[in-house]
Amino acid sequence: MSENSLPSSVRGRPDFNGKGSRFSKPLFFILLVAGLAFAGLNLVSDVEETNMPVTSLLPFFLLGLALLIALGFEFVNGFHDTANAVATVIYTHSLTPGAAVVWSGFCNFMGVLLSSGVVAFGIISLLPVELILQASSGNGFAMVYALLFSAIIWNLGTWYFGLPSSSSHTLIGSIIGVGVANAMLHGRNGLSGVDWDQALKVCYALLLSPVVGFVCAGLLLWVMKRFIRNHQLYRAPQSDQPPPVWIRGLLILTCTGVSFAHGSNDGQKGMGLIMLILVGTMPIAYALNRSLPADQIPRVAALTEVTAHQLRQLQPAAAHPPAARDVLTGFVGSNRMNSEVLPALAMTLNEVGDEIRRYGSMDNIPAQAVTNTRNQMYLASESIKHLQTAKVTLPQETERNLKAVKSELDSATRFIPMWVKVVVAIALGLGTMVGWRRIVVTVGERIGKTHLSYAQGASAELVAMATIGAADGFGLPVSTTHVLSSGVAGTMAANRSGLQLATLRNLAVAWVLTLPVSVLLSALLYWLFTRF
Repeated sequence: MSENSLPSSVRGRPDFNGKGSRFSKPLFFILLVAGLAFAGLNLVSDVEETNMPVTSLLPFFLLGLALLIALGFEFVNGFHDTANAVATVIYTHSLTPGAAVVWSGFCNFMGVLLSSGVVAFGIISLLPVELILQASSGNGFAMVYALLFSAIIWNLGTWYFGLPSSSSHTLIGSIIGVGVANAMLHGRNGLSGVDWDQALKVCYALLLSPVVGFVCAGLLLWVMKRFIRNHQLYRAPQSDQPPPVWIRGLLILTCTGVSFAHGSNDGQKGMGLIMLILVGTMPIAYALNRSLPADQIPRVAALTEVTAHQLRQLQPAAAHPPAARDVLTGFVGSNRMNSEVLPALAMTLNEVGDEIRRYGSMDNIPAQAVTNTRNQMYLASESIKHLQTAKVTLPQETERNLKAVKSELDSATRFIPMWVKVVVAIALGLGTMVGWRRIVVTVGERIGKTHLSYAQGASAELVAMATIGAADGFGLPVSTTHVLSSGVAGTMAANRSGLQLATLRNLAVAWVLTLPVSVLLSALLYWLFTRF
């Protein structure tokens, strides 16, 4: 990494050596212990509610280990990515470094708590469907550990060198690596192990986000110069004094928005992986949403029965049909429609309807049937989604019923307990308060050749806040790192301040290498873990 940063003696450079509050470390450890205790108490409570006899401590050990690693991923994500959100308020002296990271950590916390969960399950849908259906198997655990370890290793490596690379890119690459390795280990073409339609959709969003950040932040700065004639806005800070109140308020507002949006978007990735871990280790407690009202069950059963009947009329089953699960698993994995898909989906919906009608509520489904029921629901929902993306022509009434069935099935299988949101929020928030300085210095000093002005900081943050917020609404994972650091570069280019080419080269190399390295690393780790 280039060392062309502002000397500590330069006027306007933030003071990173100031003493923090004496309460910071005790508060950090109190929150850390409280978060772990909160997770443990909720786990015990959820398991006790199922009346499941404890015959072995091994599942609890595996669960605890996997949860710690998943929360570690979110912790690293906090100080790796969120440093981008605080760089502008720190370098414009809108907030002191200590106040900025604490405030950003709180906003990340709130963003996670109020997130929708759409991104979480969008990430999960990228994984090989057969591994999702076998989440409790050895291969399922190998998948989760390979994903988390490869993402953590690359994120820590780029953080060490002060390179603001993308945690989202890293996680997507890790998922692709696991999919490719799983397919090759089963004697299939490696490319068949990935849902490429969904993967390309995500990759397009990730690749487009830095372009949006660079162009839009530069344009916004140009527009501000044309219409806002306050010269102070376009000057770099001349001392360590905070800017005028209205400028300071704008910068803090944008930092708040980016931090909240980061928590809402990035926090969901960890939540999705944690739910996969919970389903794999404690299916009786977490495979199905046991809070669904009992009066919803008859409606769901009737809807699945009607929809299955409509599908059978469209495509009658063969005399000796293949196993429905094999047909739908192949369809979801390849996205190739054939004459067996609709009969297989009809059969699966019938079985789901019969199962939930027999027991009357999710709570009453016995432990030995829970995993199979969830897998059937998940597979049916994914098959309906792929029918929609494949643009299969169906009667309007059948399409409406399929959409309604998918919504009901998702409410039973795609849920996130509040305690999971809370512990992920704590991990991400605490991570924000640790190790942020390396990335902050890169964004604040080493991208452009001049000190960041108030207008440049506001432009980059406004664009990042809007882009990440929009992506969260559409359920797309984007990179806070790429959007904001590209936005800073865009404002430097628009201002003709000059760019530090050595830093940009290092950033470009890190960004280009992130996907292939994470693919290779996760594939190797998955292969290694499946040997045990």
